[in-house]
Amino acid sequence: MKARKNHHNGIKAVVMGGGTGTFMVLSSLKHFVSDISAVITMADDGGSTGVLRDELGVLPPGDVRQSLVALSSSSEVMRELFNYRFSTGTFNGHSFGNIFLTALEKVTGSFAKAVVTAGEILHITGQVIPVTTDNVRLCVERGDGSIVQGQKMMISSGFFKGEKTRFFLEPKATINPLAKKAILEADLIILGPGNLHSSLIPILLTDGMSETLKEAKGKKIYITNMMTQPGQTENFSVTDFVDEVEKYAGKDAFDYVVYNDKKPAQELLDTYAKEGEKLVSANKKDFEGKNYKAIGENLVSSKIIPPKEGDKIHRPLIRHDGDKLTRLLMKIYFS
Repeated sequence: MKARKNHHNGIKAVVMGGGTGTFMVLSSLKHFVSDISAVITMADDGGSTGVLRDELGVLPPGDVRQSLVALSSSSEVMRELFNYRFSTGTFNGHSFGNIFLTALEKVTGSFAKAVVTAGEILHITGQVIPVTTDNVRLCVERGDGSIVQGQKMMISSGFFKGEKTRFFLEPKATINPLAKKAILEADLIILGPGNLHSSLIPILLTDGMSETLKEAKGKKIYITNMMTQPGQTENFSVTDFVDEVEKYAGKDAFDYVVYNDKKPAQELLDTYAKEGEKLVSANKKDFEGKNYKAIGENLVSSKIIPPKEGDKIHRPLIRHDGDKLTRLLMKIYFS
């Protein structure tokens, strides 16, 4: 069936994650559901966010800022303002929105209050909820027993497929009651797409999350990434992604797995290959006997998004098409 844009259909949706994948899903899905909540990862410690955490002792604002902008119905100028990143001077590398949320946390005395206030200023549709308000760092125990602390260090150190790794949060984090409530009341619960180890797994590691997902009655969908990441998800197939998610969320955590089955233009794949990134593979035989239903469709965006000023990656990007993805999500919901 064709999904139509409809704010009055009574569907409650929760999108879990962080980064550009969550931004894309939220930006499109908000036009199709009447009630939308973004449950956002709180383990980021790189870039502008990392500096603000280290220097000012605040909770990470970056992923929350992106989600606020995605759900904003304010003017284009206001949305651009919150995403504006300084490229010189004292604030070099910082986005205005990150500094704004940091200042709001100091003024209100609470990151949760800061997020609500920023949401009011940006006239957001729905709500943005930090998965936890505990100040945590993501850690991984490597196959050799060594421990890497911090998302930033983890990305630079990397690990290989087949290495036995154990991710954990330090200190332990408790699920935000607002996040738990949103998930339990949702008709549609979506995880991803997003960086598997630094965005999605920290959400699943939050104490109470796996139990909440198990208890939730809504349809639970995991959207896998299109491309692998060197040193993180090297040579991963769709089922490798799901296995890693289930390791922390539980075996029956998701009812559906959505993946892209369209090969993008070869010249784009060649560009990615130079960076050691490959298309995530999918073999339908791998899905036999699984607890979830795997659905593959052409989800590739035909838009080539040029890099913005300040971007470190100067290449075209292979991305999900938000509209195609949302229509598939609605199709699953109504099935």
